[in-house]
Amino acid sequence: MGKKEQGKKMFAPSAGYDRAITIFSPDGRLYQVEYALETVRRGNLAVGVQAKQGVVLAVEEKQRKLQSAESVIKMFQIDDHVGAVGAGYIPDARIQVDNARVLAQSNRLIYDEPVDIEAIAKRIADMNQQYTQYAGVRPFGVSLIIAGVDGAGPVVYLADPTGTYSGFHAIAIGQGSDQVNDYLEKSYSPDLTLDEAVTLAIECIYLVSEDKSGTSHIKVAVVDAETKKWRRLAEAEVGKSAAGAKTKSDKPPAKSS
Repeated sequence: MGKKEQGKKMFAPSAGYDRAITIFSPDGRLYQVEYALETVRRGNLAVGVQAKQGVVLAVEEKQRKLQSAESVIKMFQIDDHVGAVGAGYIPDARIQVDNARVLAQSNRLIYDEPVDIEAIAKRIADMNQQYTQYAGVRPFGVSLIIAGVDGAGPVVYLADPTGTYSGFHAIAIGQGSDQVNDYLEKSYSPDLTLDEAVTLAIECIYLVSEDKSGTSHIKVAVVDAETKKWRRLAEAEVGKSAAGAKTKSDKPPAKSS
């Protein structure tokens, strides 16, 4: 066997390196973490948008025929002023959210004030990082968009399975997120009102969803900067914003000069 063929055999992609979380491949990759990120990419779309008057969280939930419309499994309230939406393996998200709720309540008991939202994002990211490091565990297969209003105003953070967290003005995760993030880059403005941000988030879901009509598959929550209270929108409110979103998405693209 020549040296070239021998080298290919020694350094074949994922040749055993995808079986343990604690082993780097020769090209410096952790395949188990990459698999977790792929799980996120295959999840239903979730969107977070920051506006002047607050933040918007939206997620697509495809329901079964006899499932209650009030049942929401991909959207979470963490504290009065902050919530989250997830994409990927949602049971993992419940563990992260429970941990974040403990942090939020502990902060109120100890300091008598609401927790900073970046502290929540960092706590979740730190927990994610631990699960990329130790044998006998697997990475969390979910990313969370954490958004709300604190002393810094309306903020949106993303925490992913690698243990990274970052702040965004607007972000999408899940299936079709690359296309949606391109759309957000073109459509987002820091001057959006809260209602406009809701419409934009719904447009993002319609952009990649198989269901282009109705709103039963779209769940939306907002945190108003004035009240600093998390609130999930009723289906009628979502429908009202969706009407504008569909009208806008039906317009033909502008012709280039």
